[in-house]
Amino acid sequence: MLFLGLLTLFAFTAGAADTNRLTVDRIFNSREFTAKGHSVHWLPGKLGYTRLIPAKTGGANIVRYTAGSKTGKIMVSAEELTPQGSSTPLKVEGYTFSKGRSLVLIYTNSKRVWRQNTRGDYWLLDRGSGELRKLGGDAPSSSLMFAEMSPDNSKVAYVRERNIYVEDIHDHSIAKITKTKSGRVINGTADWVYEEELSLRKGFRWSPNGKSIAYWQIDDTGVHDMVMVDNLSGHYPKLTTFAYPKVGQQNPICRVGVCNLNTGQTRWMKTGADQRDHYLARMDWLKNSKELLIQRFNRKQNTNQMMLAVAANGKAQPKFIEGEKAWVNAHNELLWIGKKQFTWISERDGWRHVYLGGTSDPKLQQITRGKFDVIRLLHANRSGLYFVASPDDPSARYLYWIGLDGKGLKRITPKGSSVGTYDYSIAPSGKLATVSFSTIDSPPKIDLIALPSHKVVRTLEDNDALRKKLKTIERGKTEFAYIDTGKGLPMHSYRIRPANFSPKKKYPLLMYVYGEPAGSTVRNRWGGTRQLWHQMLAQQGCVVMTIDNPGTAAPRGRDWRKSVNLQVGILAPEAQANAVKMLLNKHKHLDPKRVGIWGWSGGGSMSLNAIFKYPKIYSTAIAIASVPNQRYYDTIYQERYMGAADENGENYRKGSPINFAHQLEGNLLIVHGTGDDNCHYQTFEQLVDRLIRHNKKFEMMAYPNRTHAIREGKNTTRHLFTLMTDYLQKHLLEE
Repeated sequence: MLFLGLLTLFAFTAGAADTNRLTVDRIFNSREFTAKGHSVHWLPGKLGYTRLIPAKTGGANIVRYTAGSKTGKIMVSAEELTPQGSSTPLKVEGYTFSKGRSLVLIYTNSKRVWRQNTRGDYWLLDRGSGELRKLGGDAPSSSLMFAEMSPDNSKVAYVRERNIYVEDIHDHSIAKITKTKSGRVINGTADWVYEEELSLRKGFRWSPNGKSIAYWQIDDTGVHDMVMVDNLSGHYPKLTTFAYPKVGQQNPICRVGVCNLNTGQTRWMKTGADQRDHYLARMDWLKNSKELLIQRFNRKQNTNQMMLAVAANGKAQPKFIEGEKAWVNAHNELLWIGKKQFTWISERDGWRHVYLGGTSDPKLQQITRGKFDVIRLLHANRSGLYFVASPDDPSARYLYWIGLDGKGLKRITPKGSSVGTYDYSIAPSGKLATVSFSTIDSPPKIDLIALPSHKVVRTLEDNDALRKKLKTIERGKTEFAYIDTGKGLPMHSYRIRPANFSPKKKYPLLMYVYGEPAGSTVRNRWGGTRQLWHQMLAQQGCVVMTIDNPGTAAPRGRDWRKSVNLQVGILAPEAQANAVKMLLNKHKHLDPKRVGIWGWSGGGSMSLNAIFKYPKIYSTAIAIASVPNQRYYDTIYQERYMGAADENGENYRKGSPINFAHQLEGNLLIVHGTGDDNCHYQTFEQLVDRLIRHNKKFEMMAYPNRTHAIREGKNTTRHLFTLMTDYLQKHLLEE
């Protein structure tokens, strides 16, 4: 999707001459101020949780903690995770326990596949016998994906080279349950577009009884290939090709099959004939192991049919339909309550709320109500639900509880607590949770708490040393506020002014923007390196702001989020420009001749639209990894928000900044990675060509073989932000 969230690096450099001043090197070139995390692996019932703890002899131990204990007990030692004949323990990158915890599945030696490291090696440890065995037989190193033990602990299923294999834990035999020969057909995982836009990676599901496996099959035959050129790997360029359906082009075929492991035969679910023009976005087994719930979106994604499919014969019937004039979002919040009830998320009453569905009843029962959004459903059981919401402040996050009957709504995060973001991970029992609290300028404090009391059992990580260190840095106050331009609902924003701000001086204004439906920028949570870079610019005399315009993914109701339907790239730049005009009129300390804007991905596109369409407002723009022409982006994202190109062609033209490049008057820096599989270098070159055609002066930087994140390779992030800083100092900060 067209969104690059806040960078997850929390690093700075040591040894700066002036310790209260920030520099690019301090922010991006060392780990002077690394924020520590504390992730846990929950165990069922009252068993507590486990963590990876470095062992004195190398490697890591898997250590179990109970609620009341500060010290843990080793469940699996690094010695047990040392393969026979090796002196080095496995580097554990992930692990899962079997039911009863007699077996441990270890993930290691991972490799990146598009966004995440989802391909690697899997080892199985039998805790009783001590046997540690690598799975996959003669499979090449780092070639297995998504290994998962069967519910009865007898087998492990995994994906290897586009097919699904099942390995017997006891006799070590391996069965290949899909036998695709074509390189265009994928079983058990996703192609590029399904992974990127529908978050589908692990593409198979064990039945609860362990006798069948349901899986996605995606056939890219007929889908046009995208080609990327790698000029760094050898004497001759290396080509990478992958199927990438662009707006209006042919989609892959997608279907769901169920393989009966006793017969080895697959039965295909009959979800409809138009397999290229619908999306099977989610799939869940019923507890009876006989039926599946499959969510089927049409190509425009304004309807989602919840289908009940019979595994034995493939017959599928709609249970209910979620429909919108705009679009319907897929979600991962279908949680089972007992064997026949499940939670469902809908915006049908104008707000994002939780409903209760049943396998035998097509009607949905609304649980949460009111003029607020359920931002995320975290936990459900027979007594009620835990969910995240923030009715009064779209930048914050808090925990709430409500009964299944829709009664007893209460805020669990204590009232009177500090304003900010509370991120929760709730144990399966619903009795314990971890909560990470942070603000945009303050790193996380992580506690283990009891529920529903929210009583702190103990602090897991306080980051006090980092917090104290940050106090030595000269930082302007980050202020959250609403901006009312008189043209609809007020827009939420935050700004950073220089610490020594004087209303008698003139300051340049730099807008940081995203602006598209896939995300938002106005969040009161630890901002990491990007926030600190903004603080550095404030130290240098700049006012930095960001605004969430209508159409961003803020918890402000359906009408807010979907107001840009069919008008992406049109309404949002206008709303941002109106806000800037209002700010310039209201705040005389802002210099109207020095207004800049920058953004990444969808924010890069917004920055282009801003400086092209509103040249009298913006004097400088930096656009990173943008999409200058919406018709060149993928079907699932762009058609979701813009509809079919043959039906909405004029708005595709109006929303694509390349069509307004001839209006450029100010300073423009465009940056792209040549290996960007998401927002392609092709469109970057098309923009360059268009600017040259119109004799426009601009600056450009291409990072060879870097992806959409532009972070691969030594010194890349530091180089990029040095480039951006120098450009802003020259064109925005200097009077």
